[in-house]
Amino acid sequence: MLTILGFTMIATFLVLIMMKKMSPIAALVLIPALFCVFVGKGAHLGDYVIEGVGTLAPTAAMLMFAIVYFGVMIDVGLFDPVVRGILKFCKADPMRIVVGTALLAAIVSLDGDGSTTFMITVSAMYPLYKRLKMSLVVMTGVAATANGVMNTLPWGGPTARAATALKLDAGDIFVPMIPALAVGLVAVIALSYVLGLRERKRLGVLSLADVLEKETEKEREKETADGTGTEIETETVLVGAGAGASGGSGGVGGGKVRFAKSTGASGSGTDAPSESESEGEGEEDDVRLQGLDPNRATLRPKLYWFNALLTAVLLTAMIMELLPIPVLFLLAAALALTVNFPNIPDQRERLAAHADNVLNVSGMVFAAAVFTGVLQGTGMVDSMAKWLVDGIPDGMGPHMAVVTGALSLPLTYFMSNDGFYFGVLPVLAEAGAAHGVSPLEIARASLVGQPLHMSSPLVPAVYVLVGMAKVDFGDHTKFVVKWAALTSLVVLGSGILFGII
Repeated sequence: MLTILGFTMIATFLVLIMMKKMSPIAALVLIPALFCVFVGKGAHLGDYVIEGVGTLAPTAAMLMFAIVYFGVMIDVGLFDPVVRGILKFCKADPMRIVVGTALLAAIVSLDGDGSTTFMITVSAMYPLYKRLKMSLVVMTGVAATANGVMNTLPWGGPTARAATALKLDAGDIFVPMIPALAVGLVAVIALSYVLGLRERKRLGVLSLADVLEKETEKEREKETADGTGTEIETETVLVGAGAGASGGSGGVGGGKVRFAKSTGASGSGTDAPSESESEGEGEEDDVRLQGLDPNRATLRPKLYWFNALLTAVLLTAMIMELLPIPVLFLLAAALALTVNFPNIPDQRERLAAHADNVLNVSGMVFAAAVFTGVLQGTGMVDSMAKWLVDGIPDGMGPHMAVVTGALSLPLTYFMSNDGFYFGVLPVLAEAGAAHGVSPLEIARASLVGQPLHMSSPLVPAVYVLVGMAKVDFGDHTKFVVKWAALTSLVVLGSGILFGII
Protein backbone atom coordinates (compact mmCIF):
# COMPACT_ATOMS: atom_id res chain seq x y z
CA MET A 1 0.00 0.00 0.00
CA LEU A 2 2.82 2.40 0.89
CA THR A 3 4.46 1.65 -2.44
CA ILE A 4 1.34 2.54 -4.40
CA LEU A 5 0.76 5.70 -2.39
CA GLY A 6 4.39 6.74 -2.80
CA PHE A 7 4.39 6.42 -6.57
CA THR A 8 0.94 8.04 -6.74
CA MET A 9 2.12 11.00 -4.66
CA ILE A 10 5.14 11.60 -6.87
CA ALA A 11 3.08 11.19 -10.05
CA THR A 12 0.43 13.59 -8.75
CA PHE A 13 3.07 16.17 -7.95
CA LEU A 14 4.72 15.94 -11.38
CA VAL A 15 1.42 16.02 -13.29
CA LEU A 16 0.08 19.03 -11.41
CA ILE A 17 3.20 21.15 -11.85
CA MET A 18 3.66 20.17 -15.51
CA MET A 19 0.03 21.03 -16.21
CA LYS A 20 0.54 24.25 -14.20
CA LYS A 21 -2.38 23.50 -11.94
CA MET A 22 -0.28 24.30 -8.87
CA SER A 23 2.90 26.21 -8.19
CA PRO A 24 5.91 24.08 -7.20
CA ILE A 25 5.99 25.46 -3.66
CA ALA A 26 2.29 24.77 -3.09
CA ALA A 27 2.56 21.30 -4.63
CA LEU A 28 5.63 20.41 -2.57
CA VAL A 29 3.76 21.29 0.63
CA LEU A 30 0.10 20.38 0.08
CA ILE A 31 0.40 17.11 -1.85
CA PRO A 32 2.64 15.31 0.69
CA ALA A 33 0.52 16.68 3.55
CA LEU A 34 -2.58 15.18 1.91
CA PHE A 35 -0.93 11.83 1.27
CA CYS A 36 0.41 11.75 4.84
CA VAL A 37 -3.24 11.77 5.93
CA PHE A 38 -4.07 9.03 3.40
CA VAL A 39 -1.30 6.87 4.88
CA GLY A 40 -2.93 7.31 8.27
CA LYS A 41 -0.05 9.23 9.82
CA GLY A 42 -1.45 12.74 9.70
CA ALA A 43 -0.82 13.16 13.42
CA HIS A 44 2.93 12.81 12.75
CA LEU A 45 3.04 15.34 9.90
CA GLY A 46 4.66 17.97 12.12
CA ASP A 47 7.44 15.59 13.13
CA TYR A 48 8.12 14.62 9.51
CA VAL A 49 8.24 18.25 8.37
CA ILE A 50 10.53 19.34 11.21
CA GLU A 51 12.85 16.41 10.48
CA GLY A 52 12.87 17.27 6.77
CA VAL A 53 13.53 20.95 7.45
CA GLY A 54 16.34 20.03 9.82
CA THR A 55 17.91 17.84 7.15
CA LEU A 56 17.73 20.49 4.42
CA ALA A 57 18.42 23.55 6.57
CA PRO A 58 22.20 23.47 5.90
CA THR A 59 21.48 23.27 2.17
CA ALA A 60 19.09 26.22 2.37
CA ALA A 61 21.68 28.23 4.30
CA MET A 62 24.35 27.35 1.76
CA LEU A 63 22.13 28.46 -1.13
CA MET A 64 21.14 31.70 0.60
CA PHE A 65 24.70 32.83 1.18
CA ALA A 66 25.95 31.39 -2.12
CA ILE A 67 23.40 33.52 -3.99
CA VAL A 68 24.51 36.59 -2.03
CA TYR A 69 28.18 35.83 -2.63
CA PHE A 70 27.97 35.18 -6.35
CA GLY A 71 25.47 37.99 -6.74
CA VAL A 72 28.03 40.37 -5.26
CA MET A 73 30.75 38.92 -7.48
CA ILE A 74 28.53 39.53 -10.50
CA ASP A 75 27.79 43.06 -9.31
CA VAL A 76 31.46 43.98 -8.89
CA GLY A 77 32.43 42.61 -12.32
CA LEU A 78 34.30 39.39 -11.54
CA PHE A 79 32.58 37.47 -14.35
CA ASP A 80 32.47 40.27 -16.92
CA PRO A 81 35.52 38.93 -18.83
CA VAL A 82 33.92 35.47 -18.95
CA VAL A 83 30.69 36.94 -20.27
CA ARG A 84 32.52 38.98 -22.90
CA GLY A 85 34.44 35.89 -24.01
CA ILE A 86 31.24 33.84 -24.27
CA LEU A 87 29.50 36.62 -26.20
CA LYS A 88 32.44 36.96 -28.55
CA PHE A 89 32.28 33.24 -29.31
CA CYS A 90 28.50 33.06 -29.54
CA LYS A 91 27.81 36.37 -31.30
CA ALA A 92 24.07 36.11 -32.03
CA ASP A 93 24.10 32.62 -33.51
CA PRO A 94 21.57 30.50 -31.58
CA MET A 95 23.53 27.33 -32.30
CA ARG A 96 26.74 28.77 -30.84
CA ILE A 97 24.86 30.14 -27.86
CA VAL A 98 23.38 26.75 -26.92
CA VAL A 99 26.72 24.99 -27.40
CA GLY A 100 28.36 27.75 -25.37
CA THR A 101 25.84 27.13 -22.60
CA ALA A 102 26.79 23.45 -22.45
CA LEU A 103 30.52 24.20 -22.46
CA LEU A 104 30.24 26.92 -19.81
CA ALA A 105 28.09 24.72 -17.53
CA ALA A 106 30.53 21.82 -17.90
CA ILE A 107 33.57 23.98 -17.14
CA VAL A 108 32.04 25.70 -14.12
CA SER A 109 30.82 22.32 -12.84
CA LEU A 110 34.43 21.46 -12.05
CA ASP A 111 33.90 23.09 -8.66
CA GLY A 112 31.50 20.25 -7.81
CA ASP A 113 28.58 22.46 -6.77
CA GLY A 114 25.43 22.57 -8.90
CA SER A 115 24.10 25.81 -7.44
CA THR A 116 27.32 27.65 -8.25
CA THR A 117 27.29 26.26 -11.77
CA PHE A 118 23.73 27.37 -12.43
CA MET A 119 24.24 30.85 -10.98
CA ILE A 120 27.28 31.56 -13.15
CA THR A 121 25.84 29.94 -16.30
CA VAL A 122 22.49 31.70 -16.11
CA SER A 123 24.14 35.03 -15.27
CA ALA A 124 26.31 34.79 -18.39
CA MET A 125 23.79 33.36 -20.87
CA TYR A 126 20.38 34.68 -19.78
CA PRO A 127 20.82 38.11 -21.42
CA LEU A 128 21.58 36.56 -24.81
CA TYR A 129 18.63 34.18 -24.67
CA LYS A 130 16.30 37.03 -23.76
CA ARG A 131 17.70 39.41 -26.35
CA LEU A 132 17.37 36.89 -29.18
CA LYS A 133 14.05 35.52 -27.91
CA MET A 134 15.52 32.04 -27.61
CA SER A 135 13.84 29.30 -25.59
CA LEU A 136 14.89 29.57 -21.95
CA VAL A 137 14.03 25.91 -21.28
CA VAL A 138 16.74 25.01 -23.79
CA MET A 139 19.20 26.91 -21.62
CA THR A 140 18.05 25.29 -18.36
CA GLY A 141 17.83 21.82 -19.92
CA VAL A 142 21.31 21.91 -21.43
CA ALA A 143 22.86 23.40 -18.29
CA ALA A 144 21.23 20.84 -16.00
CA THR A 145 22.21 17.88 -18.18
CA ALA A 146 25.82 19.03 -18.57
CA ASN A 147 26.07 19.58 -14.83
CA GLY A 148 24.57 16.14 -14.22
CA VAL A 149 27.39 14.46 -16.13
CA MET A 150 30.01 16.51 -14.29
CA ASN A 151 28.28 15.92 -10.94
CA THR A 152 29.98 12.51 -10.86
CA LEU A 153 33.32 14.11 -9.95
CA PRO A 154 34.68 12.64 -6.70
CA TRP A 155 34.06 15.93 -4.87
CA GLY A 156 30.63 16.39 -6.45
CA GLY A 157 28.78 14.10 -4.05
CA PRO A 158 27.45 10.90 -5.69
CA THR A 159 30.85 9.24 -6.07
CA ALA A 160 31.78 10.02 -2.49
CA ARG A 161 28.43 8.67 -1.28
CA ALA A 162 28.85 5.45 -3.27
CA ALA A 163 32.38 5.01 -1.93
CA THR A 164 31.23 5.58 1.64
CA ALA A 165 28.19 3.29 1.38
CA LEU A 166 30.18 0.40 -0.10
CA LYS A 167 33.48 1.13 1.73
CA LEU A 168 35.42 1.64 -1.49
CA ASP A 169 37.98 4.15 -2.70
CA ALA A 170 36.39 7.04 -4.64
CA GLY A 171 39.26 7.04 -7.13
CA ASP A 172 38.74 3.35 -7.92
CA ILE A 173 35.13 4.13 -8.73
CA PHE A 174 35.59 7.33 -10.72
CA VAL A 175 38.78 6.95 -12.76
CA PRO A 176 37.65 3.89 -14.79
CA MET A 177 34.35 5.71 -15.46
CA ILE A 178 36.06 8.66 -17.15
CA PRO A 179 35.77 7.28 -20.74
CA ALA A 180 32.02 6.62 -20.35
CA LEU A 181 31.46 10.02 -18.72
CA ALA A 182 33.47 11.68 -21.50
CA VAL A 183 31.14 10.08 -24.05
CA GLY A 184 28.22 11.37 -22.01
CA LEU A 185 29.63 14.89 -22.11
CA VAL A 186 30.13 14.62 -25.87
CA ALA A 187 26.49 13.53 -26.09
CA VAL A 188 25.44 16.67 -24.20
CA ILE A 189 27.45 18.87 -26.58
CA ALA A 190 25.95 17.04 -29.56
CA LEU A 191 22.50 17.54 -28.07
CA SER A 192 23.18 21.25 -27.58
CA TYR A 193 24.33 21.45 -31.20
CA VAL A 194 21.08 19.87 -32.43
CA LEU A 195 18.94 22.06 -30.18
CA GLY A 196 20.93 25.09 -31.28
CA LEU A 197 20.34 24.28 -34.94
CA ARG A 198 16.63 23.99 -34.17
CA GLU A 199 16.69 27.40 -32.50
CA ARG A 200 18.65 28.86 -35.41
CA LYS A 201 16.09 27.49 -37.85
CA ARG A 202 13.25 28.92 -35.78
CA LEU A 203 14.76 32.36 -35.29
CA GLY A 204 16.96 32.75 -38.34
CA VAL A 205 19.22 35.23 -36.54
CA LEU A 206 22.90 34.77 -37.30
CA SER A 207 24.59 38.09 -36.51
CA LEU A 208 24.42 40.85 -33.97
CA ALA A 209 24.00 43.37 -36.76
CA ASP A 210 20.69 41.72 -37.73
CA VAL A 211 19.42 41.97 -34.17
CA LEU A 212 20.43 45.60 -33.83
CA GLU A 213 18.90 46.50 -37.18
CA LYS A 214 15.57 44.93 -36.19
CA GLU A 215 15.58 46.77 -32.88
CA THR A 216 16.47 50.03 -34.60
CA GLU A 217 13.60 49.63 -37.06
CA LYS A 218 11.13 49.04 -34.23
CA GLU A 219 12.43 52.07 -32.36
CA ARG A 220 12.14 54.21 -35.51
CA GLU A 221 8.57 53.07 -36.00
CA LYS A 222 7.74 53.93 -32.41
CA GLU A 223 9.38 57.34 -32.73
CA THR A 224 7.43 58.02 -35.90
CA ALA A 225 4.18 56.98 -34.23
CA ASP A 226 4.92 59.16 -31.19
CA GLY A 227 6.06 62.07 -33.28
CA THR A 228 9.03 62.60 -30.98
CA GLY A 229 12.53 61.24 -30.76
CA THR A 230 13.48 61.99 -27.24
CA GLU A 231 14.01 58.86 -25.25
CA ILE A 232 13.10 55.26 -25.98
CA GLU A 233 12.76 52.55 -23.36
CA THR A 234 14.24 49.32 -24.59
CA GLU A 235 13.78 46.21 -22.48
CA THR A 236 17.00 44.52 -21.62
CA VAL A 237 18.26 42.11 -19.03
CA LEU A 238 20.93 43.26 -16.64
CA VAL A 239 22.80 40.92 -14.35
CA GLY A 240 23.78 42.53 -11.09
CA ALA A 241 23.21 46.01 -12.50
CA GLY A 242 21.79 47.18 -9.22
CA ALA A 243 21.46 50.86 -8.57
CA GLY A 244 24.13 51.61 -11.09
CA ALA A 245 21.89 50.96 -14.07
CA SER A 246 18.39 49.96 -13.10
CA GLY A 247 17.60 52.05 -10.12
CA GLY A 248 18.40 49.41 -7.56
CA SER A 249 16.50 46.47 -8.99
CA GLY A 250 19.73 44.46 -9.18
CA GLY A 251 20.04 40.72 -9.19
CA VAL A 252 19.30 38.57 -12.15
CA GLY A 253 16.21 39.74 -13.89
CA GLY A 254 14.62 42.13 -16.27
CA GLY A 255 14.92 45.88 -16.14
CA LYS A 256 14.58 48.96 -18.28
CA VAL A 257 17.55 50.78 -19.73
CA ARG A 258 17.03 54.08 -21.46
CA PHE A 259 18.93 54.76 -24.66
CA ALA A 260 19.08 58.44 -25.47
CA LYS A 261 18.22 59.40 -29.04
CA SER A 262 19.63 62.37 -30.85
CA THR A 263 16.99 63.97 -33.03
CA GLY A 264 17.00 66.42 -35.83
CA ALA A 265 14.35 68.68 -37.27
CA SER A 266 12.43 65.77 -38.62
CA GLY A 267 12.04 64.38 -35.11
CA SER A 268 13.54 61.02 -35.97
CA GLY A 269 16.68 59.55 -34.50
CA THR A 270 18.78 56.48 -34.92
CA ASP A 271 21.33 54.45 -33.09
CA ALA A 272 21.96 51.95 -35.86
CA PRO A 273 25.48 50.58 -35.77
CA SER A 274 27.93 51.84 -38.32
CA GLU A 275 29.24 49.53 -41.00
CA SER A 276 32.49 49.11 -39.11
CA GLU A 277 30.62 48.31 -35.91
CA SER A 278 28.50 45.73 -37.69
CA GLU A 279 31.56 43.88 -38.86
CA GLY A 280 34.07 44.59 -36.12
CA GLU A 281 34.38 44.88 -32.40
CA GLY A 282 31.42 47.23 -32.03
CA GLU A 283 28.93 44.38 -32.22
CA GLU A 284 30.36 42.68 -29.14
CA ASP A 285 30.64 45.96 -27.23
CA ASP A 286 27.01 47.04 -27.60
CA VAL A 287 25.68 47.47 -24.07
CA ARG A 288 22.31 45.99 -24.97
CA LEU A 289 23.92 42.69 -25.91
CA GLN A 290 26.54 42.55 -23.21
CA GLY A 291 24.05 41.68 -20.50
CA LEU A 292 26.38 43.22 -17.91
CA ASP A 293 26.29 47.02 -17.98
CA PRO A 294 29.95 48.11 -18.22
CA ASN A 295 29.14 51.42 -16.54
CA ARG A 296 27.20 50.18 -13.52
CA ALA A 297 28.06 51.85 -10.24
CA THR A 298 28.69 48.55 -8.46
CA LEU A 299 31.82 47.73 -10.47
CA ARG A 300 35.02 47.41 -8.43
CA PRO A 301 37.84 47.09 -11.01
CA LYS A 302 40.54 47.88 -8.43
CA LEU A 303 39.39 44.90 -6.36
CA TYR A 304 39.19 42.48 -9.28
CA TRP A 305 42.16 40.34 -8.27
CA PHE A 306 41.10 40.32 -4.63
CA ASN A 307 37.68 39.00 -5.64
CA ALA A 308 39.22 36.46 -8.02
CA LEU A 309 41.57 35.22 -5.28
CA LEU A 310 38.72 35.08 -2.75
CA THR A 311 36.64 32.98 -5.14
CA ALA A 312 39.56 30.66 -5.88
CA VAL A 313 40.21 30.19 -2.17
CA LEU A 314 36.51 29.54 -1.57
CA LEU A 315 36.30 26.87 -4.28
CA THR A 316 39.54 25.26 -3.10
CA ALA A 317 38.27 25.14 0.47
CA MET A 318 35.05 23.56 -0.77
CA ILE A 319 36.91 20.85 -2.67
CA MET A 320 39.24 20.18 0.27
CA GLU A 321 36.29 20.28 2.70
CA LEU A 322 38.17 22.51 5.12
CA LEU A 323 34.86 23.67 6.60
CA PRO A 324 31.19 22.84 5.96
CA ILE A 325 30.07 24.46 2.71
CA PRO A 326 27.37 26.65 4.36
CA VAL A 327 30.00 28.05 6.73
CA LEU A 328 32.40 28.76 3.85
CA PHE A 329 29.77 30.67 1.89
CA LEU A 330 28.62 32.56 4.98
CA LEU A 331 32.18 33.73 5.68
CA ALA A 332 32.89 34.49 2.03
CA ALA A 333 29.67 36.47 1.57
CA ALA A 334 30.35 38.55 4.69
CA LEU A 335 33.94 39.25 3.59
CA ALA A 336 32.93 40.09 0.00
CA LEU A 337 30.28 42.54 1.17
CA THR A 338 32.57 44.19 3.70
CA VAL A 339 35.52 44.69 1.35
CA ASN A 340 33.62 45.66 -1.81
CA PHE A 341 30.93 47.75 -0.11
CA PRO A 342 32.35 49.15 3.16
CA ASN A 343 29.39 51.52 3.64
CA ILE A 344 26.43 49.98 5.46
CA PRO A 345 23.78 51.51 3.12
CA ASP A 346 25.57 50.00 0.11
CA GLN A 347 25.62 46.58 1.79
CA ARG A 348 21.91 46.83 2.51
CA GLU A 349 21.27 47.77 -1.09
CA ARG A 350 23.19 44.74 -2.38
CA LEU A 351 21.35 42.42 -0.01
CA ALA A 352 18.03 43.90 -1.09
CA ALA A 353 19.01 43.53 -4.75
CA HIS A 354 19.43 39.77 -4.35
CA ALA A 355 16.68 39.19 -1.80
CA ASP A 356 14.20 38.06 -4.44
CA ASN A 357 16.42 35.19 -5.58
CA VAL A 358 17.29 34.25 -2.01
CA LEU A 359 13.66 34.13 -0.95
CA ASN A 360 12.51 32.14 -3.98
CA VAL A 361 15.22 29.52 -3.71
CA SER A 362 15.26 29.10 0.07
CA GLY A 363 11.45 28.98 0.11
CA MET A 364 11.51 26.21 -2.48
CA VAL A 365 14.09 24.25 -0.50
CA PHE A 366 12.05 24.39 2.70
CA ALA A 367 8.94 23.40 0.75
CA ALA A 368 10.88 20.44 -0.64
CA ALA A 369 11.70 19.54 2.97
CA VAL A 370 8.01 18.78 3.49
CA PHE A 371 8.02 16.47 0.47
CA THR A 372 11.16 14.59 1.47
CA GLY A 373 10.17 14.52 5.14
CA VAL A 374 6.86 12.82 4.38
CA LEU A 375 8.45 10.39 1.91
CA GLN A 376 11.05 9.33 4.44
CA GLY A 377 8.97 9.54 7.60
CA THR A 378 6.03 7.50 6.36
CA GLY A 379 8.32 4.82 4.96
CA MET A 380 7.13 5.32 1.38
CA VAL A 381 10.68 5.66 0.03
CA ASP A 382 11.85 2.45 1.69
CA SER A 383 8.76 0.61 0.48
CA MET A 384 9.22 1.79 -3.12
CA ALA A 385 12.91 0.88 -3.13
CA LYS A 386 12.24 -2.56 -1.67
CA TRP A 387 9.50 -3.20 -4.22
CA LEU A 388 11.83 -2.32 -7.09
CA VAL A 389 14.72 -4.42 -5.76
CA ASP A 390 12.47 -7.40 -5.01
CA GLY A 391 11.07 -7.19 -8.52
CA ILE A 392 14.42 -8.00 -10.10
CA PRO A 393 14.23 -11.52 -11.61
CA ASP A 394 16.72 -14.08 -10.28
CA GLY A 395 18.05 -14.56 -13.80
CA MET A 396 19.28 -10.94 -13.80
CA GLY A 397 21.65 -11.60 -10.88
CA PRO A 398 24.82 -11.86 -13.01
CA HIS A 399 23.82 -8.57 -14.67
CA MET A 400 23.23 -6.60 -11.48
CA ALA A 401 25.60 -3.84 -12.57
CA VAL A 402 23.47 -3.13 -15.64
CA VAL A 403 20.32 -3.42 -13.52
CA THR A 404 21.79 -0.93 -11.05
CA GLY A 405 22.56 1.50 -13.85
CA ALA A 406 19.03 1.23 -15.22
CA LEU A 407 17.46 1.62 -11.76
CA SER A 408 19.60 4.64 -10.99
CA LEU A 409 17.58 6.69 -13.48
CA PRO A 410 14.18 6.52 -11.78
CA LEU A 411 15.50 6.05 -8.25
CA THR A 412 17.82 9.07 -8.21
CA TYR A 413 15.05 11.13 -9.79
CA PHE A 414 12.36 10.14 -7.29
CA MET A 415 14.55 10.17 -4.20
CA SER A 416 17.55 12.04 -2.83
CA ASN A 417 21.11 10.92 -3.47
CA ASP A 418 21.44 10.11 0.23
CA GLY A 419 18.39 7.86 0.10
CA PHE A 420 19.60 6.04 -3.00
CA TYR A 421 23.28 5.63 -2.16
CA PHE A 422 22.90 4.83 1.54
CA GLY A 423 19.56 3.03 1.40
CA VAL A 424 19.27 1.22 -1.93
CA LEU A 425 22.81 0.82 -3.25
CA PRO A 426 24.03 -1.49 -0.44
CA VAL A 427 21.08 -3.81 -1.13
CA LEU A 428 21.86 -3.86 -4.85
CA ALA A 429 25.55 -4.47 -4.13
CA GLU A 430 24.71 -7.36 -1.82
CA ALA A 431 22.47 -8.91 -4.47
CA GLY A 432 25.25 -8.51 -7.03
CA ALA A 433 27.90 -10.00 -4.77
CA ALA A 434 25.78 -13.15 -4.44
CA HIS A 435 26.19 -13.61 -8.20
CA GLY A 436 29.86 -12.66 -8.39
CA VAL A 437 29.40 -9.03 -9.46
CA SER A 438 32.08 -6.72 -8.05
CA PRO A 439 30.90 -3.89 -5.73
CA LEU A 440 33.07 -1.56 -7.85
CA GLU A 441 30.95 -2.30 -10.92
CA ILE A 442 27.78 -1.68 -8.92
CA ALA A 443 29.19 1.61 -7.62
CA ARG A 444 30.18 2.80 -11.11
CA ALA A 445 26.79 1.87 -12.53
CA SER A 446 25.08 3.83 -9.76
CA LEU A 447 26.53 7.07 -11.20
CA VAL A 448 24.70 6.67 -14.50
CA GLY A 449 21.48 8.40 -13.41
CA GLN A 450 23.08 11.71 -12.39
CA PRO A 451 22.22 13.65 -15.61
CA LEU A 452 18.54 12.97 -14.87
CA HIS A 453 18.95 13.41 -11.12
CA MET A 454 20.03 17.06 -11.50
CA SER A 455 16.53 17.98 -12.69
CA SER A 456 14.74 16.11 -9.90
CA PRO A 457 12.27 18.15 -7.84
CA LEU A 458 14.19 16.92 -4.79
CA VAL A 459 17.41 18.67 -5.84
CA PRO A 460 17.62 22.19 -4.37
CA ALA A 461 20.03 23.42 -7.06
CA VAL A 462 17.41 22.96 -9.79
CA TYR A 463 15.31 25.67 -8.14
CA VAL A 464 18.28 28.02 -8.40
CA LEU A 465 18.42 27.22 -12.12
CA VAL A 466 14.74 27.70 -12.97
CA GLY A 467 14.36 30.61 -10.53
CA MET A 468 17.21 32.67 -11.95
CA ALA A 469 16.24 31.78 -15.52
CA LYS A 470 12.59 32.66 -14.79
CA VAL A 471 11.45 29.34 -16.21
CA ASP A 472 8.42 27.46 -14.93
CA PHE A 473 9.54 24.27 -13.21
CA GLY A 474 6.89 22.25 -15.03
CA ASP A 475 8.10 23.51 -18.42
CA HIS A 476 11.67 22.65 -17.49
CA THR A 477 10.65 19.17 -16.40
CA LYS A 478 8.68 18.43 -19.57
CA PHE A 479 11.60 19.52 -21.72
CA VAL A 480 14.59 18.07 -19.91
CA VAL A 481 13.49 14.62 -18.73
CA LYS A 482 13.71 12.91 -22.12
CA TRP A 483 17.08 14.44 -23.01
CA ALA A 484 18.60 13.82 -19.59
CA ALA A 485 17.38 10.21 -19.59
CA LEU A 486 18.87 9.73 -23.06
CA THR A 487 22.22 11.10 -21.85
CA SER A 488 22.15 8.72 -18.88
CA LEU A 489 21.49 5.79 -21.20
CA VAL A 490 24.41 6.88 -23.41
CA VAL A 491 26.69 6.80 -20.34
CA LEU A 492 25.34 3.38 -19.39
CA GLY A 493 25.79 2.02 -22.90
CA SER A 494 29.32 3.40 -23.09
CA GLY A 495 30.18 1.84 -19.74
CA ILE A 496 28.97 -1.54 -20.97
CA LEU A 497 30.79 -1.15 -24.29
CA PHE A 498 34.08 -0.24 -22.60
CA GLY A 499 33.73 -3.08 -20.10
CA ILE A 500 33.54 -0.68 -17.16
CA ILE A 501 30.08 -1.79 -16.09
